[in-house]
Amino acid sequence: MEPKLKTEPLDRFVEEEEPHPAHSFEWCLNGKTPTSVTCNKAGTVEDSLKKSSQFRTTAKKNKDKELVIVRDGKAISSHFPCSLIGKERLTVKYVKSEGKAKKLGSHVKTEGKAKKPGCRGSSDELVIFNVLTKGGKNVVKIMRNPALTKIVQKITVYAKKGEKVKQALKRDGRFMNIIFKKTCALFHMKTEVNTEMSNLVDDLDGNTYQIILLSKSSPPDSQPGSLDDAYMMSSESQRSDSDENKDPSQQSTITESVNDNAPQSKLELNGNTAPEKILRKIPLAQKIQNHLSSEFEHSVKKMKTVSKLSRIQNIMRVEYGKNDQTCREVKTMKKLMDLSNSVCHVRINGSAAGTGFLLFDNFALTNGHVLKDIYNENRKELDERVTVHFSFESLDQVVGGQDSTGEMEVEEVAGFEYCPDASGHMYDWALLRLSANQTLPTGLLTHFGFLPKSGGICIIGHPDGGVKKIDPCLIIPSEKRNQVVEKSCHENQGHIQLVTRNFFEGVAESVQRNTQVLTYESCFYFGSSGSPVFDRHCRVVAMHSGGYDYQSAKGETQSVIEFGYCLSDILEHIIVQLVQRGRSDVLKSYLACSYAHHQNVMSNVKKLVESRNFTAFKNVVNSSVDINDESLQKFFEFFSLKEESVPMDISY
Repeated sequence: MEPKLKTEPLDRFVEEEEPHPAHSFEWCLNGKTPTSVTCNKAGTVEDSLKKSSQFRTTAKKNKDKELVIVRDGKAISSHFPCSLIGKERLTVKYVKSEGKAKKLGSHVKTEGKAKKPGCRGSSDELVIFNVLTKGGKNVVKIMRNPALTKIVQKITVYAKKGEKVKQALKRDGRFMNIIFKKTCALFHMKTEVNTEMSNLVDDLDGNTYQIILLSKSSPPDSQPGSLDDAYMMSSESQRSDSDENKDPSQQSTITESVNDNAPQSKLELNGNTAPEKILRKIPLAQKIQNHLSSEFEHSVKKMKTVSKLSRIQNIMRVEYGKNDQTCREVKTMKKLMDLSNSVCHVRINGSAAGTGFLLFDNFALTNGHVLKDIYNENRKELDERVTVHFSFESLDQVVGGQDSTGEMEVEEVAGFEYCPDASGHMYDWALLRLSANQTLPTGLLTHFGFLPKSGGICIIGHPDGGVKKIDPCLIIPSEKRNQVVEKSCHENQGHIQLVTRNFFEGVAESVQRNTQVLTYESCFYFGSSGSPVFDRHCRVVAMHSGGYDYQSAKGETQSVIEFGYCLSDILEHIIVQLVQRGRSDVLKSYLACSYAHHQNVMSNVKKLVESRNFTAFKNVVNSSVDINDESLQKFFEFFSLKEESVPMDISY
């Protein structure tokens, strides 16, 4: 049965806050010490932030500026539904206000008070998608406030399932009117498919788009009486009190005009309106309805029973296999315990930010996204103080407080990459030079290995910013990734939460496309980015980097599947970047570390340089004739050789 349409304004989701399971998140101003906020009622992110006295003080000091909230490197609107925020950290920034954008924020603020999907039927489900802050050719400037493009490359937009793209972008309030006055569309960067403004948002969930110009002419008008028309009329105009208190009969007329399922009156040949149809009650209607409902419920129960039995069999096979393969021999666990000394807690201004591990000499490796908000790539400098701690293994050790014993300063970021390459494969790493005035553990490069196809693995890191932990788990082969996603989707059917089947379908598409990553199921979530992933032979094969998380019906953070970037791929890009930047000092430290697969990595680097035609790399190699260091000479001679089959014989 279709939910009855209410006569409330169409640009609102709900009129009052409703309680939901309490959840907490953190916020910080420009990377400073974070503050925790707890929310238990539906509302906007800004509403929840205002519960913090520190935020209110900060907002008062910046009352003439525009609020920017950054979530996972992307800016969300101030009216973003708070219930969509999990256990994560938001970065709050203030930029010069552009007037119009500020007013729009207050106009659409009530829209953030959204009910959870399922509370009012499928039409209330939310979808989230990302839009680049710079448009395509002839429509590059699309943001009302140009200062936003200097902070982030993407913004996150939320929408109700069943809405059109134009509605969602209008409500967001951060886009210039030119994208609505001209014929524009959303361009999917990977599939190269256009989504027109008149399309529904239902299939956009989790994807990233760029706004492009299809035609300089005005877009075609919506069909008269459509939901799109009604929404635009209501959202673009500021209602007066008299408008909101119209006669109920007038409001009812408006509601009926936007109901696509309402019967339309027909015109006779003479142009007069045909008389309305007379509705009569069907005899025994209630009895028939009860019988059909009973039969339908019985059929559904039978289908679920059959489906559940077959799925349980599959789940049991997977779980038994996992328990068997992830059991570790004592000698293996002892070795992993020794190697765990090289895993470190990464901190920004004393607060937990991620995980890392010593790679070689005094250089540690972590994810680029751990530092992306505080690292200036143009100046190659950190804007905040970064330290690492190799022995944070007890809660008795204070984090960010008076006791900072064991912390080591990060002197510089020697290498950094947080972007996809030409093939679309994401690279997300940062090489940190540590202060050499303290004793360091052994670098894990000597335990390097290539990705295995299956079997057990172990992750060592600092999940949730806490003490050092270890998680044994199983590799999910590429051919079984869809099964894991489907299993998670099935387990969440029937729950009232902010996750749709579109989300799981998007996850399935993404994990199948990313063939160069290692996938597994782990309990390591936020704060564990940068953790080393060991195979069953205690070799470091990957760097744990992320997953596809969502909020469960109980408000808990869960993940469908997690992934790590291949360490061999990262090493290849580190070497290329060190050469291109002329960092011979770091390169010498790397070459001084002898490990088993060194020559294989060098051969792969050579193939990479040739296939991508890295001219900057080749120019440095060609101009390296006057180098006095023996190890560097052999290194560059290897890349000068034309025959790829000639081995690189370097002994240290």
